[in-house]
Amino acid sequence: MFGYKIENGVTGMEKTIMHIDVNSAYLSWEAAYRLQHGESLDLREIPSVIGGDEASRHGIVLAKSIPAKKYGIQTGETLFSARQKCPGLVVVPVNYPLYMMCHHALINLLKEFSPLVQVYSIDEAFLDYTGMEAVWGDPVEAAHRLKDRIKNELGFTVNVGVSYNKLLAKMASELEKPDKVHTILSREEMVRKLWPLPVRELFMVGRATAPRLYRLNIFTIGQLARADPELLRLHLKSWGPFIRDLANGIENSPVSPDARPPIKGIGNSTTIPFDVDDFEDARKVLLSLCEMVGMRLRQAGFCARLVSVYLRQADLTGQSHQRKFAAATDQTMKIFEYALQLMKEIWPERPLRGMGVRVGELVPNDRLQLSFLDPYNGKKKRLDETLDSLRMRFGPNAVMRSCFVQSGLAPVTGGVIENFQMMSSIL
Repeated sequence: MFGYKIENGVTGMEKTIMHIDVNSAYLSWEAAYRLQHGESLDLREIPSVIGGDEASRHGIVLAKSIPAKKYGIQTGETLFSARQKCPGLVVVPVNYPLYMMCHHALINLLKEFSPLVQVYSIDEAFLDYTGMEAVWGDPVEAAHRLKDRIKNELGFTVNVGVSYNKLLAKMASELEKPDKVHTILSREEMVRKLWPLPVRELFMVGRATAPRLYRLNIFTIGQLARADPELLRLHLKSWGPFIRDLANGIENSPVSPDARPPIKGIGNSTTIPFDVDDFEDARKVLLSLCEMVGMRLRQAGFCARLVSVYLRQADLTGQSHQRKFAAATDQTMKIFEYALQLMKEIWPERPLRGMGVRVGELVPNDRLQLSFLDPYNGKKKRLDETLDSLRMRFGPNAVMRSCFVQSGLAPVTGGVIENFQMMSSIL
């Protein structure tokens, strides 16, 4: 998150912070790429969505155009449902390498305006403009210039929020989309623009918190800002006064270029392309998931103390179970050994449609010394590192375990390696 540091109501109004948010990022990036490579049709101007492969049951809407939104299409619904609402809907498959390329191009451009740029997610970043007026001039004019350069040079649009802290810059960027600059440069402007909004629109007030505030007759951000802090503490414990401070615009965490959200766990899941009722097939899918989890874990520099397994049936019911390792590990086959035992314990009598593996209770792997008395573990560690290196260089299918040969199953199942948060603001 932001790493909030609230001290005695200090707001840090001497700073100038910008929040840059790509409008419907996945779809905008795909549209820009296609236009730059000769296509005449702009996906943003027709009913279109970014989605998965219906044939393999990954048919979920990840991003949608504004024309698609007018048909009532929602992010997260199935492509089947979306097509019922709009029979002529254009569906484009996910292209993660393109998104990473566009993300890096965006960040490189932002760094021309300030050396202090903090990546918040794949489609968002904060920029500390404090002291840059001598170079780029007035902050609001600079924000418009930045927005226009992104549009003209990179081909997609962003919203830019300008304020005196990260919270209010982010809230400002959400006010109206797309292709806008919004400001909150004083408390008076904050009160005028934010306090009338529904309390659910305040950053950090989620689906679980909003109904609890409604029961206290708190429906707007302004009502939360003026609420009795002791009443909030009584019903929401320490979270109550905390979000009250946010409603008052109190937040002073720095823009930290090297900051990344703390990793609490690493997981991997998949929707299986066919109903699985054979344990041996399920075992291979589980191993494929563990291959990616293990690789992500090692790349992040962690070992895990806990593993959990989740199984889902066609009717969306599911089972999960977790267990601690005897010792923290980052070894793929150790993760698989424990995950396989968990799967045996919760194996259902009905066909599987989805599976997931997650490791948690992470500790930096540099704290753990490999015992000289256990050379077998040393060999397995070197094997994992060699497999990681080959797969990163030549692709996930470059080397595979023998059980995957002619199995029809992917030897490594997973998504993007870079550990960004999910997209935060799809239109």
